[in-house]
Amino acid sequence: MLVGLWVTDAEGYRRYRAAMAPVLARFGGAFGHDFVVSEVLASETPAPINRVFTLSFPDRRAREGFFADPEYVAARATHFVPAVEHTTILAEY
Repeated sequence: MLVGLWVTDAEGYRRYRAAMAPVLARFGGAFGHDFVVSEVLASETPAPINRVFTLSFPDRRAREGFFADPEYVAARATHFVPAVEHTTILAEY
């Protein structure tokens, strides 16, 4: 997955990443590239983007399991939702 975010609370987003990392590892997921973006020159969406990263899983089943996992869902609700205003899925492979 190639994902773009508009992070409005960097510290809250850092807490989210720390909380979800063990769950991600349990499902065999990993971040490949991770960028803080200072300028977007072109975009296919009106949502702003200031963070771009790749997220990979061994297969679709692992990806779906990760996003449905209760520990991940709790970390997302507690840390991600207040810290990120927009999420844009740029591509899925």
